[in-house]
Amino acid sequence: MYWTALILTLVVALLHVYFLVLEMFLWTRPLGLKTFRNTPEKAELTRVLAANQGLYNGFLAAGLFWGLFDHLPMLVNFMLGCVIVAGLYGAYSVNKRIFFIQSVPAILASIAWWFVPA
Repeated sequence: MYWTALILTLVVALLHVYFLVLEMFLWTRPLGLKTFRNTPEKAELTRVLAANQGLYNGFLAAGLFWGLFDHLPMLVNFMLGCVIVAGLYGAYSVNKRIFFIQSVPAILASIAWWFVPA
């Protein structure tokens, strides 16, 4: 179960690196516009806010990578909890699909860690 938990957590971390890139660098580009269903005008107006959000996604990824590479299960579980809460809030405040894209992978990873012996 360790490898399942590790791989699921890596997927969550890599997703957040992808979110960072989308929000910080591709927000006003065709992929960012399509992904977030934005118009070029709205994207330009919200560019700075999106970049800030992307930075926070990068912090989530960094915390997960740090926890995995330094074998800090408490940090990994804390960061997964943060991802779950962020996804729940995003689903509530923006779009329900955020729950499935962000929270569900983190929930699966978190459950997998419960079955890893300490």
